[in-house]
Amino acid sequence: MKPRWKGKGSEAKAIADPMSKIVSQLQSSLMQSEARGLLSSCSVLVEVDAEVADLLNRACFGRPRITAEKEKQWFQLDMEEAFYLGFSLKCLEVVSKDGCTKSDEELWEYMKSKKEVFPISYKAYSHLRNKNWVVRSGLQYGVDFVAYRHHPALVHSEYAVLALSEGENDINGRLRVWSDVHCTVRLCGSVAKTLLILNVNNKGQGAISPSCLEHYTVEERTITRWNPEQSRENQGVLENQTK
Repeated sequence: MKPRWKGKGSEAKAIADPMSKIVSQLQSSLMQSEARGLLSSCSVLVEVDAEVADLLNRACFGRPRITAEKEKQWFQLDMEEAFYLGFSLKCLEVVSKDGCTKSDEELWEYMKSKKEVFPISYKAYSHLRNKNWVVRSGLQYGVDFVAYRHHPALVHSEYAVLALSEGENDINGRLRVWSDVHCTVRLCGSVAKTLLILNVNNKGQGAISPSCLEHYTVEERTITRWNPEQSRENQGVLENQTK
């Protein structure tokens, strides 16, 4: 399935302003501003200035929270987004409500307590982000994530992503039987997305600390509906061959 760009010139804009460059600029700005995120239940709230807010929007991290302040803006990051900025990019410090800074290990344990499959979902998220895909929640499509080639304002998402644990594909009760696969593929097809399965294998390392992630591997697999029109022999050619 080819990228579905939104409007004339969108592809050119994306090529001229690659996502890797935008994320690099965001990383630099967050480090310079010494940004700190406030841990709040299953998300992290970050107060930023207008420049960082613009970069967060362009890089598609978090969602803005409406406030009365004009000089400062608040962004709400999902757990995977916050951990990626803090652990992988080293540009965000996360603190608890009492003001104590959370180490990577403490944040890892907290997020696992809130989301049992966090190690698997985070590995899948970071795997795609490291390849410069824009990754957003796929809740409205019944999947873990949706992946965009660039900013959602320029292009439609191409992949509906499910993150599964290798050897334990029923950890979330998904894709256990053929009917589950069929329903999911039909849903993805109806919204013009390809189903991307990311099988995460922890290589027996468990999830004791975030350092275990470097031993995890990810196998990518796409599943699409078979289109008989693409496999049908050309009847005219057959007729000519039999004459």
